Amino acid sequence: MTIADKKVVTIEFTVKNADTNEVIESSVGSEPLIYLHGFNNLVPGLEKALTGKSVGDKYDVNVTPEEGYGARDEALVQEVPKAAFEGIDKVDVGMEFTADGPNGPVVVEVTKVEGDMVTIDSNHPLAGIPLAFSGEIQEIRDAKEDELEHGHIHGPSCNH
Repeated sequence: MTIADKKVVTIEFTVKNADTNEVIESSVGSEPLIYLHGFNNLVPGLEKALTGKSVGDKYDVNVTPEEGYGARDEALVQEVPKAAFEGIDKVDVGMEFTADGPNGPVVVEVTKVEGDMVTIDSNHPLAGIPLAFSGEIQEIRDAKEDELEHGHIHGPSCNH
């Protein structure tokens, strides 16, 4: 069986910043990643590169920002008054909040606090970063009907 749309795939992976070689995340030594292929559950560049692979295949894939988490968009960085954080005693750099965006909720990170103004960034933390994925295909199976209906796998952490 090979990886194709509507297959549930289990992979071991390590993802690094392709420019600095810094490890961003890895499943090595912990639980592998299990996902439903063809349902936008991975970044597009990795999903494309895994299509057609079989159990036991190893992969090394470089993904551009455009095929990963997107290019950084400086329009998503803005200054807001500290008063917008009503009910929060102290706003610090690194704090994350959920805000109402034009297409629903978005996570924003505080990147600067200066006087009565707070700079927030709603870019994905990995936006603009070229990524290097490596790993091995561990398992492939057909998706169940309810997984296809919901667009993701069902397992112990699923709340359906």
